[in-house]
Amino acid sequence: MTSFFANTTEAPPIEVFHMNKLYLDSTDPNKVNLTIGAYRTEEGKPWVLPVVREAERRLANDETLNHEYFPVLGFDPFTKAATELVLGVDSVALKEGRAIGVQCLSGTGSLRAGAEFLANVAGLKTVYVSDPTWGNHNLVFKNAGFQSLNKYRYWDTANRQINFEGLVEDLENAPERAVILLHGCAHNPTGMDPTKEQWHKIAEIVKRRNLFTFFDIAYQGFASGDPDADAYAIRYFVDQGLEMLVAQSFAKNFGLYNERVGNLALVVSDSKTLPAIRSQLSLIIRGNWSNPPAHGARIVHLVLTDPELRKQWFDAIRVMSSRIREMRAALRGNLEKLGTPGKWDHITQQIGMFSYTGLNPQQVDNLVKQHKVFLLKDGRISISGLNTKNVEYVAKAIDETVRNIQSHI
Repeated sequence: MTSFFANTTEAPPIEVFHMNKLYLDSTDPNKVNLTIGAYRTEEGKPWVLPVVREAERRLANDETLNHEYFPVLGFDPFTKAATELVLGVDSVALKEGRAIGVQCLSGTGSLRAGAEFLANVAGLKTVYVSDPTWGNHNLVFKNAGFQSLNKYRYWDTANRQINFEGLVEDLENAPERAVILLHGCAHNPTGMDPTKEQWHKIAEIVKRRNLFTFFDIAYQGFASGDPDADAYAIRYFVDQGLEMLVAQSFAKNFGLYNERVGNLALVVSDSKTLPAIRSQLSLIIRGNWSNPPAHGARIVHLVLTDPELRKQWFDAIRVMSSRIREMRAALRGNLEKLGTPGKWDHITQQIGMFSYTGLNPQQVDNLVKQHKVFLLKDGRISISGLNTKNVEYVAKAIDETVRNIQSHI
C-alpha cells in the first residue's frame, strides 16, 4: 500500500537554524556563532534577566494562581500594559478608546493573526515588505492569504545606507489599500532605521495614498535602551490619525525567547468598530492556537506594572544595548586597525541586534568553511555573538576574506 506521504518533497532548511546547527556540530575551538538573534553575555552565554528571575519567584509564591485557560484574546492586564508600552501612556488613541491589544504567540503569532485578519476579514490582499526584510515575513503573509507579495526598496548596497529615494518612489507607486509592513525600530536585517524626518515623509505618503500600516516591533527598548525612543515612529503615525496594526514581541527585550510572549495592538479611527474586530480576531485565534500561554505574559505584566521591577527592567535593557554598542565599536575598530579594504563605519551607524556587513555569499562561505565564523549568506551577523575574547579573531577572519574573495564593499 502506497503511503499517503509518498509524494512529499523535502523542503529546504531554514537558514538561520541550519547555520546554528552547523555551529553546534563544529568541533573547532575557535568557532564563533553570529547566526541566531538572541542576546549573549560577554561569556557567550544566554542571560536570564535578573528582573525576570524576581518576577518568576513572586509568581511561584502566589498561591492564587492556577493553570486554567486564559480567554481566547489573552490576559487582559498584559495586553493593556503591552499596548500602553508601545503607544505611550499619553496616547490619544488610548485616551479615546480607539486602541486594543490581543495576546499572541510572540511577534510571529502577532503577525500571522494580524495578517489573517487583514486578508480574510478586511479584504486587504496586497502587502509590501522592505528589501531586504526578516526572513519569515513573506512566508507569514503568504500563508495568511495575501495574494500579492511585493517589495519596496530599502537598502543601498553601494553606500550601506537606506535607499530612501527608492523607498519613497515605491510607496508612491503602491496601489491604494496596500498593506505596508514597517519595522518599528532596529530594522532586521540591516540595523538601519529612518530618521525622524524620513518617518514623517513615510507617514505623509501612507496617509495621502490611503495605504495601511502594519508595524513589526521586536526590539523596543533593546535597540537604544530607551523604550520610548524606540517607539517614536509608531507614536508619530498614531498622532497623524492613521489606523494600524502593531506586532509586538517580548522575546528580545525580556529574554523570553521560548515563552512566546506577544501582543497584537490595533489602532482604529472609530471605536465603534472594535467589538466586531475583537469577535473576528477571536475566531482567527480559535482556529490557530485557541488560547495563549500564561507564564510569559504574567511575567511581562508584573514587570511593566510594578514600579520597582519596571526600573530594574530599564536597567537590564540598558545593559544589553550598551554591550551591543561596545561590540559594534570593537569590531569596527579592529577592522580599521587591520586596514581591511572598504569602509566600516556602517557597523556603528546601525542599531539593534544585527549588522548588515556587506559581505557577499562567497565571502560568507569562506568565513564559514575556513574560519568557522558562522553567519547568514546575506552577510547579516548577530552582534551579540561577539565578545572581547573573539572580536579580534572575527575581524582578522573578515580581513583575510575581504582581501582574498571579491568584495562588494
